[in-house]
Amino acid sequence: MKKIVVLQGVNLNMFGKRDPEIYGTVTLDEINSRLQETGADLNMNIETFQTNSEGEMVERIHKGFTDKVDGVIINAGAWTHYSYAIRDALDILEVPFVEVHLSNIHARDAFRHKSVFADIAQGQISGFGIESYTLGLKALQPLMK
Repeated sequence: MKKIVVLQGVNLNMFGKRDPEIYGTVTLDEINSRLQETGADLNMNIETFQTNSEGEMVERIHKGFTDKVDGVIINAGAWTHYSYAIRDALDILEVPFVEVHLSNIHARDAFRHKSVFADIAQGQISGFGIESYTLGLKALQPLMK
């Protein structure tokens, strides 16, 4: 069984409360529950992690070395657009990762169009709501060793 870490970034603990017209009404707990179900169907062991601290996010990515993770799904929230520390940590990890977003970041504010992870990610999925995570897991499956 492959071990996947799903990393949830800054403010994503507010899903269900924050801008429902953009993010919908789904909560982070509902997303995590769906990830567990989808992971089981895909023979993946899913661990979820959310933090509002950039340093904690970097530490969790580094922990991937000792945990021997096979792949990563990341929705870094606003960090997507400027966190070179998280980018470098993901690059060091050397496992495939897919960037996901509930909303279509390319159809929103201009500053959201840029992802500092895009050039090192295996792919980016955005705009499909909670299905972005399901699609991310399915895209990650054939990329793992």
